[in-house]
Amino acid sequence: MAERNRGDRPIHTEAAHAAPDPATVAAVRRVLAPLFEGYAGPVAVRMANGDLVAGRADADCTVILRDPASLRALVLRRDVMGLAEAHLAGDIDVAGDLTALFDLLDHVAQRPPPAAARLKALAAALRMPARRGSGADARRSRGGVRRNSQKSIAHHYDVGNDFYRLWLDPEMVYSGAYFRDPGQSLAEAQADKLDYLCRKLRLGPGLTLLDIGCGWGALACRAARDFGTRVHAITLSTAQRDLAARRVAAEGLSDLVTVELRDYRALPKDARYDRVVSVGMFEHVGHAHFAAYFETVRRVLKDGGLFLNQAISNDHGWTRTPLTRFLNRYVFPDGELVRISDALGPMERAGFEVLDVEALRRHYALTLRRWLDALEANRRRAIDQVGEATWRVWRLYMAGAAHYFEEGSINLYQVLAAPAKGPLAVPLRRDDLYRDRRPASVARAGGDAASP
Repeated sequence: MAERNRGDRPIHTEAAHAAPDPATVAAVRRVLAPLFEGYAGPVAVRMANGDLVAGRADADCTVILRDPASLRALVLRRDVMGLAEAHLAGDIDVAGDLTALFDLLDHVAQRPPPAAARLKALAAALRMPARRGSGADARRSRGGVRRNSQKSIAHHYDVGNDFYRLWLDPEMVYSGAYFRDPGQSLAEAQADKLDYLCRKLRLGPGLTLLDIGCGWGALACRAARDFGTRVHAITLSTAQRDLAARRVAAEGLSDLVTVELRDYRALPKDARYDRVVSVGMFEHVGHAHFAAYFETVRRVLKDGGLFLNQAISNDHGWTRTPLTRFLNRYVFPDGELVRISDALGPMERAGFEVLDVEALRRHYALTLRRWLDALEANRRRAIDQVGEATWRVWRLYMAGAAHYFEEGSINLYQVLAAPAKGPLAVPLRRDDLYRDRRPASVARAGGDAASP
């Protein structure tokens, strides 16, 4: 049996694979033994018939090997990318906490088996049956995608608004939330994050805000509705633009918010704003284009203005690894993470003074856990909408991201900056950011903004 999903190759169900013969099971044990040497972590491996072949019976995460040929291919290719693609194809399933799988991968990377053990595993793999041509074809990116182009953005964000609704908060904020404590609901934490962004930008009536990569419009609506700020929101996703525009109209904010399908590089020459914000878009820019990005923001930002850039970073730059290949092939065609230091230099050279840098790594780890839980809970509905291969892509991507945010090699930073050598629109102290109250809604006729 196999189910198809919107033109992808077959996704194999449990009945699609015959029960493994004893010789194959023995070969699987020999292949896995070196990888599990000295490992007492939360991952185990079972065959499709339930036989435990590695790890503890009570493991938090169980890899189910439906097609042993996928393990053979992984050993022979010596590329963990094969493990990801076997999962997308349905040849490997994971039950329990998928994020724990990355604990095993870290163990193997840090303690690779000795050469003799690897040779034994290779010999055992060669005696296993070969793959019969199954594979994943889950929304792969195609060559020639221009960085931060509308095509590359559509690959990720136009998968369908209804799909994102299944696991995002009600306001559909697709970036790290801001938690008071780990028990706070995602909806409240995302509302707090929107409020925090507006406070950091010191928004108020009479000010203009450019929102680069506005998503589905949650921040633009919050800035206009609760702070009286006039917003120009731009995105390269048609699906996001259409929904954001409908939200603006439904909330009666059309006189304050304009939503456009526009590239930030195509802003009018005379465009000027009191504030600029970019949340979760910088990851698509690419290191080679940082100078042009920051120079564009500086050009459109008025003297005395404020610029807030929120982006994910990592601790080693965007090197070619199985993880980065997976993300670029299946998730973000043009995604590229850099060290925070690699972003601050071009920002300063473009004429900015860095006012505030805040690390929010733990907040994004909590956010991803909430998203992953919701995606798991809505598995059937998600598969009906986008197909099983795409559901598996998002599940694996979120689980890996949650693990590496918790582990610390990936971080999230908010950087607040202002034009250098000019007046600053911030108080001497940051007490205003931490008052435990929401801003009072600003009268549409133009009352005073709640003091930040």
